[in-house]
Amino acid sequence: MDLKSKIILIAGPTGSGKSRLAVMMAKKFSGEIINADSMQVYKIFKILTARPNIKSEKKIKHHLYGFVNFNKKYSTGQWLKDTIKKINQIKKRNKIPILVGGTGLYFHSLINGLVKIPNIPIKIRKKIRLLHKKFGQKIFYKKLLKLDPKIKNKFDKNDVQRSLRAFEIKKHTKISMYDWLKKTKAILNENNFVKFYININRKDLIKRIEKRTDQMIKDGALKEVKKFNRLKIKSDYSINKVIGINELNSYLKKEISLEVAKELIIIKTRQYAKRQSTWARSKMNSWTKIDPLNFPFR
Repeated sequence: MDLKSKIILIAGPTGSGKSRLAVMMAKKFSGEIINADSMQVYKIFKILTARPNIKSEKKIKHHLYGFVNFNKKYSTGQWLKDTIKKINQIKKRNKIPILVGGTGLYFHSLINGLVKIPNIPIKIRKKIRLLHKKFGQKIFYKKLLKLDPKIKNKFDKNDVQRSLRAFEIKKHTKISMYDWLKKTKAILNENNFVKFYININRKDLIKRIEKRTDQMIKDGALKEVKKFNRLKIKSDYSINKVIGINELNSYLKKEISLEVAKELIIIKTRQYAKRQSTWARSKMNSWTKIDPLNFPFR
């Protein structure tokens, strides 16, 4: 396959070996790696977000890793803008852009375009968040379905952020979020992409997650959480979604043992991996499946 004019995409559940495959391909095909993980963009939490060890791969250029301050909100739209810029720069150097990560929405925006929804007034957003706080996610989601029936089965009913977003979009624009999504236009031609999905056995993935969690603790995840606590970051910032913060904080407060904290992290990571796999089955079904135990790019 002639890859000179292509953009390589590598997706898969957390812990499946995406970063390793990306480095293999970058070495073999003269590529540069671009991050497509929404948590790995932040400067803090190198260990808990499993950011790749860039120092050990000095010959391979990595982009959009650990460059956003903890107190900044980084949107999918901003990632798309930064990524298009990086892709063009890499191609000018006659290198191949290799995007790797587990954030399905990032890949979706790159391939299909990003919906251009008008800004929602802050008053409406605050009012809707108060409504959510009052009723909780279960009742709030039922109210959302009454307001916008078209979004039924479009995302997980327990997804708070998307529920809030869908509610505020319909409330302000009078148009369903689903109808807005249908209006999107791709920036790049889909023929430019070569898409790989790491299809790993569930049992093997769980073993990897368990091993990685142990290694995170050994590598200093507790120090990262202690540093994070000193920064006093607002609870609504995206960085608070990093798996392990709450569990390790419970240990630091002596509410649970370290072993229990590790087990809770493993459970939450497994749940996250399952959500990623569910997304992939509906959005990445046409991607080329790769066995992580037998990578062909060595």
